[in-house]
Amino acid sequence: MIALIVSAGIAGAQGKFAKSLFKASGASVVDVVPADCDSIVVEGDLNKDGFKDVVIIATPRNPENMQTRDDGYVYNFNKPVMAVYFGSESGTYSLFKQYFNTIPGQEDEYQSVDIDLRINDKGVMRISPSYFNSAGSSDSDASVYVFRFQNGDFYLIGKDTKSFSRYSGESTEVSENYLTHKRQTIISNMFDDSVKPKETWTKIPADPLEKLGAKMLE
Repeated sequence: MIALIVSAGIAGAQGKFAKSLFKASGASVVDVVPADCDSIVVEGDLNKDGFKDVVIIATPRNPENMQTRDDGYVYNFNKPVMAVYFGSESGTYSLFKQYFNTIPGQEDEYQSVDIDLRINDKGVMRISPSYFNSAGSSDSDASVYVFRFQNGDFYLIGKDTKSFSRYSGESTEVSENYLTHKRQTIISNMFDDSVKPKETWTKIPADPLEKLGAKMLE
């Protein structure tokens, strides 16, 4: 797995090119990464055909949705767009899908969003949005969404969530497996070692697996 951040200059209005932000195909990874966006790029074999695939999260730099702070720091309030490309024996990449309302972006100057994107050696994709509040909140939360390519699409097979109170030190970790229909919950306290972690297991409904793109990841 390879991850990198690619930054570029200011582009035109997002609304004019969002639907065609990504090319239908490209001869290389560089060829399919939009040149007018801030992009996260991760490679790995998602469909297990032996060829490297590419996942890109691109945030356009439409100046109408950007704001410069007094100290020169620039906020980018444009909405990220995600794309999946499948590789081939010839070395070319073909666009599988674009996702327009899946990856959260920064909405105001008080809360920033960091996206961690990974593909493991089994072809499982993990997307983790984490939020940092500069004011007004004593809690922090982070979730990891686990997707696998099967039956011709990407399905959510698990989710891990961790919340932490900066006042009390209480930490809650919840791990859900949508294949085994089990939920693990661990409650501990990071400020008090005398508090023993409490672990519980519960069953969750055997609902149909959710496709990537069905909703915004929070």
